[in-house]
Amino acid sequence: MPEMILLEAEEKMEHTMESLHRDFSSVRSGRANPKMVENVTVNYYGVDTPINQVASVSVPEATQIYIKPYDKSLVADIEKAIFGANIGLTPSSDGIGIRLILPPLTEENRRSSVKLIHKFAEDSKVAIRNIRRDAISHYKKMEKASEITEDDLRYYQDEVQELTNKFTERIDKEFKDKETDIMHI
Repeated sequence: MPEMILLEAEEKMEHTMESLHRDFSSVRSGRANPKMVENVTVNYYGVDTPINQVASVSVPEATQIYIKPYDKSLVADIEKAIFGANIGLTPSSDGIGIRLILPPLTEENRRSSVKLIHKFAEDSKVAIRNIRRDAISHYKKMEKASEITEDDLRYYQDEVQELTNKFTERIDKEFKDKETDIMHI
């Protein structure tokens, strides 16, 4: 039972890391990334559908995203959806697909992007610490109910803390990597 709490805490921390990856991928660095349009939904026969389910999204150049719908009649709808998503890119249609050209990032934009990813990293650290607090409170309840000994409590608290430290270090490393990516000209 105590091992299950530790495994559950680790699983929750992994989910927090996955969420951080999604957040980081939505922030624009100097290069084009298909994930930048991942959250755009297109009205497809009355249903809001993610863009990657109605079109292929590719990166032909470092500063360009090309969206080619599977159904050519969707070009105008996809263009409208991109305008509505307010992702900061202006679509240009060539009749077959849509091109999104990323303008170069200014120093100010880069700094605001770094602030945004810093916020994402801090939010993730808070989530990791909350998971640690919950796991430790479970162990304290188990010790109070005499399901584990005081020594076991200390051992499991140390294990949860080691797990927390490991994930916090991963968050810091990924933040530094993304910051370097954004600030690189």
